[in-house]
Amino acid sequence: MKPVEDVLLVVDVQYDFMPGGALAVKEGDEVVPVINRLARAFSHVVLTQDWHPRSHVSFAANHEGRAPFDMMTMPYGEQVLWPVHCVQDTEGAALHRGLQLPHARLVIRKGHHEHVDSYSAFLEADRVTPTGLAGYLRDVGAKRVWVAGLATDYCVAWSALDARRAGFEVSVIEDACRAIDLEGSLDRAWREMRDAGIERIRSDYLLA
Repeated sequence: MKPVEDVLLVVDVQYDFMPGGALAVKEGDEVVPVINRLARAFSHVVLTQDWHPRSHVSFAANHEGRAPFDMMTMPYGEQVLWPVHCVQDTEGAALHRGLQLPHARLVIRKGHHEHVDSYSAFLEADRVTPTGLAGYLRDVGAKRVWVAGLATDYCVAWSALDARRAGFEVSVIEDACRAIDLEGSLDRAWREMRDAGIERIRSDYLLA
């Protein structure tokens, strides 16, 4: 069992990101059994949950003449316009029922502000509005964050990078993640994480 200073951060394992979901991540369901095995090695698990109002600014449907995956400039920067997904209190927003994480201590809901997106578990996309996760982790004495979930090149990468900026040691567990890979986004994400000093590992490293 990993010491309490080590936290497993499980990012957005929700039905709308599963095959057949509104914003499906290829093979997204395959992370569930890997995460369940990993979680047994951690006494401290935190979950995130994408949690959008239907009027969310990141939805292409809320911008006349725009299509999913178009780019649009927002007051906080460039934004990918997404299909409507993870709308509050819908089945698509629910955490996957196959997750076996009864000892998870915290669920961080992100993307709930109507006018700003949130990929990261730590900061909204405006880069100034905190979720409170960094303060929580410091308060409980966490030193290292191990990241798994969906999607590698968006919410996983942004969360890992912000965890590193907040002063934590960070590892991303490659086979416990899956990617969207939109126009080279996966390669870019791995490069940025490597350059930030984030470790790229596989679950066997932890479970051996």
